[in-house]
Amino acid sequence: MCPEEGARGTNKGNGSMKLTTDRPFANPEKAARKLLEIANSVEVVQDGRIYIELINGPFLYREKGTPAEYKAGFDLAVERGWLELHDSGTFVKLTQGGAELFVCLALQTKEAAN
Repeated sequence: MCPEEGARGTNKGNGSMKLTTDRPFANPEKAARKLLEIANSVEVVQDGRIYIELINGPFLYREKGTPAEYKAGFDLAVERGWLELHDSGTFVKLTQGGAELFVCLALQTKEAAN
């Protein structure tokens, strides 16, 4: 089965193949920031909790991230204190630090657009 159009490589005759598309979330920092953006956009339930599927679904299916990119970004966001994973594993909370970072990112994006 062939890879998707645009992700095809070129064989340079030496048996190696180079992919021509870059993964937007190969950098865990970018993946973590996208997860924060998604978490900030969904409606919270009781006690500020966000259902985990409301974050991983959009990241994997809408943004086309891979499970490995999701895990790396999620782990980084938790490690840096931006997201807090509930003991059950079914909820996350956007921490104060994560909310502040998101506001800063939004301002930077707005300023760059002007």
